[in-house]
Amino acid sequence: MTSGNNGASTPEDDDPFGYLYADGQANGAQPPSGGGGYGYPGSVNRVRAVGQRQYGQQPPQAQQTAAYGQVPQQQGVYGQPNAAYQAPETFPGGAPTTQQPMPAGGGRGRGPNTKGLLIGAVAVVAAVVIGIGVAMMNGNSDNKASGGSSSTPSTSQSSEPSQSASSSASADLPKTDAKALTLGTGVTTASDVKGAQADGGVYVTGFNQVGASVTWTVNGIEKAGTYRLYVRYALPDADANATLTVNTKPNTQPLNMKNFGKLPKNGWQTTWGQVSLNKGTNTIQLSCQQGNQCNALLDQFYVTENADQ
Repeated sequence: MTSGNNGASTPEDDDPFGYLYADGQANGAQPPSGGGGYGYPGSVNRVRAVGQRQYGQQPPQAQQTAAYGQVPQQQGVYGQPNAAYQAPETFPGGAPTTQQPMPAGGGRGRGPNTKGLLIGAVAVVAAVVIGIGVAMMNGNSDNKASGGSSSTPSTSQSSEPSQSASSSASADLPKTDAKALTLGTGVTTASDVKGAQADGGVYVTGFNQVGASVTWTVNGIEKAGTYRLYVRYALPDADANATLTVNTKPNTQPLNMKNFGKLPKNGWQTTWGQVSLNKGTNTIQLSCQQGNQCNALLDQFYVTENADQ
């Protein structure tokens, strides 16, 4: 098939772009009217004939921009700095020139404050330990208070000494049993009442009459001074007392033998009185004198250091 005019229709009917070609122009093809390109109503008509466009020239918009006094951007040689460039920090209010330090830990966010948590845990543990210590101290104080710590005792006071205190007294200072005492008129020994600590459970009885007495010759006192004489006794009936004489000198106060422990009949307990002893040998006598209430059973005698010194 050869090119040519194949009918009576106009070239633009056959080819809407026929006006672009030489044969179409020869046959009278015209570009569409109305100021727009073919098929694009209202668009800018930039259609040019073939061969009319010249490359390398600036478009009319660029020329128009230059005409308003704006300097077109200059192209620099590749790899060389642009002379027209200015760093942002050279302008007023530009970016700061100092480099900001990176945060510790390689830029990562800070983790939890483990040091603060550890200090807090230690503080809690310390508070618990201190609280336990205070509670234990208070408990000991309560125990001491309930133990009945008394004020300075007089010769009328009495208490049952602990077994350890009796052992310590007997080891350091003289001690005697009832059957080793020198018995006065009407006084004898017996073992019917149980609980006496003297050897064989022997105790002194018959002390409940005026003129009755028991005497203890104390040896081995290393230095002169005030001591305590302890007497272990039991009460068959009411409270009792007796006259205490040291080295033939009577004490101004009697030795009280009351039922301090509120014990039942013939319950054994201990009383004490202060005595002044000389170095070496001393004589201690307990007697029932006029005005004394002497109905008591006598078990053991022993001497200790005076706690008031």
